[in-house]
Amino acid sequence: MSIIHKLAEQVLNGKILSYDEVRPLLFVDNDEILELLLAANKITKKFNESRVELCSIAAGKVGNCSEDCAFCAQSIHYNTPAEEINYLDCRGIVEKAVRAEQQGVHRFSLVNSGYGPSWEEFYQVLDIIKKIKQKTRLKLCASLGVINKEMARLLKEAGITMYHHNIETCSTYYPKICTTHSYEDRINTIRAAKQAGLNICCGGIISLGETPEHRLKMAYEIRELDADSVPINILNPIPGTPLEGQEVLPPLEILKTIAVFRFVMPDKLIRLAGGRVTGLRDLQPLAFLAGANAAITGDYLTTYGRSVEQDIKMLKDLELISVHS
Repeated sequence: MSIIHKLAEQVLNGKILSYDEVRPLLFVDNDEILELLLAANKITKKFNESRVELCSIAAGKVGNCSEDCAFCAQSIHYNTPAEEINYLDCRGIVEKAVRAEQQGVHRFSLVNSGYGPSWEEFYQVLDIIKKIKQKTRLKLCASLGVINKEMARLLKEAGITMYHHNIETCSTYYPKICTTHSYEDRINTIRAAKQAGLNICCGGIISLGETPEHRLKMAYEIRELDADSVPINILNPIPGTPLEGQEVLPPLEILKTIAVFRFVMPDKLIRLAGGRVTGLRDLQPLAFLAGANAAITGDYLTTYGRSVEQDIKMLKDLELISVHS
């Protein structure tokens, strides 16, 4: 019996695997990749609905960010082509939410750049969220950076059901990616959101120059946080950032990572996120047979994605139609 089949059977029977047990999956040969993906797909089907959840995001504030995240086009520390939009366009964001629902999107998130919102910005966000709530039946999320317990409580009261805040990478590799705020700042924000009763969307970015072990460590740190949704982003190297020359992982390695995350977190939403178009290229549909059961659809903050129509067509072909729940 192969190690893939052995571990898959254990997960399917309810065992929670340790880091050391999962680690061999990081190094399976390419001719074993298909077996790994099929095993992850079985785990997904056992513990989750056989449908893919689609989320669309809207940028409330772009650019002019004080932080030095090495991958980010929005940082003031780097000379990048990102356009600065330093305002919250209430009407435009509400219209985008309404249009997203009409297209078949299930979840909608408002995303702001920066370390965290000022109270003035925060109250603008609350107003936008309340207006979207009035005009749609979408499940609403927010990604505003570092927030405190009071902000988390007010977001929940306004209609937010999930708060997004990535750890970006594992704790040991994090200092190579960001120095202007700590890994603990991110963890404290996630805990504040959980204490307010919000669900948690927490993932990271792969292909930052980390090792396979770093990626696995990140998966276990996210599992420890009990995140409900786990976005996996693939680096899209941005000119002007420290990672502009970083080589992106091969598509098969990205698929392997998605499958390994499914072994670690059998019953969570594994959400294919930014960089999937350029990272996976023609192999993108395989991600949904390798453990992914959610996706961000449409454009991202400073890069292009796939249209909602394209994603829904792909999911129909895979018989994984997105559904409201």
